[in-house]
Amino acid sequence: MENRFTAVFEQVDGWWIGYVEELPGANTQGRTLDETRENLKEAIQLILDANRELARREAVGHDVIREQIAVPAQSGVLSSGTSPAADVSCFARAAATASGGALRLE
Repeated sequence: MENRFTAVFEQVDGWWIGYVEELPGANTQGRTLDETRENLKEAIQLILDANRELARREAVGHDVIREQIAVPAQSGVLSSGTSPAADVSCFARAAATASGGALRLE
């Protein structure tokens, strides 16, 4: 299985910086664009592995169903017609409400 993300690269003061639009926290730097690409691939893998491990630890003792899910790629605007940031904000408010206001983002 291969995941695809949107990588953004920019040269700043002789260094290349890169980040993934869809994955907060996935960012890196390198002396060359190729080095930065490889660093970003590693950062993405580390974040996905860590998120998966944390989710599995939290599921211990719970009756859960774990399955793969496919989501069609979209760019720029989510199904609600708003920007991705607005949809994330709405999701965060809904999650806070559902959990009695105790939303913890780490």
